[in-house]
Amino acid sequence: KFARTLRSVAEERIGRRCSNLRVLNSYWVNQDSTYKYFEVILVDPMHNAIRNDARINWICNPVHAHRENRGLTSAGRRSRGLQSRGHGLTHLKGSSQRGHWKRINTLSLRRYR
Repeated sequence: KFARTLRSVAEERIGRRCSNLRVLNSYWVNQDSTYKYFEVILVDPMHNAIRNDARINWICNPVHAHRENRGLTSAGRRSRGLQSRGHGLTHLKGSSQRGHWKRINTLSLRRYR
């Protein structure tokens, strides 16, 4: 079974087609018996209105290039299992790089062996 949603695939496709724009988010629009249609919100990081707006200019940093390919959009985070927060959810793989490193490099033995 394919691990990611069609919404995440749509974000990735439009990110490849419009590589100079940044994918902010997406949402479902319509579907028929064959296709699902999503609208993907793209942001131009070189536009002065975006660069001067303090609420959205974080997306102009180079580290946010191709967020959709790394699973950093809302759809991508859902497929990685990161849509929830709180007690008992810290064991998810990918919740933190430090936690993942510690989990791999810690020797775990049974109590009575």
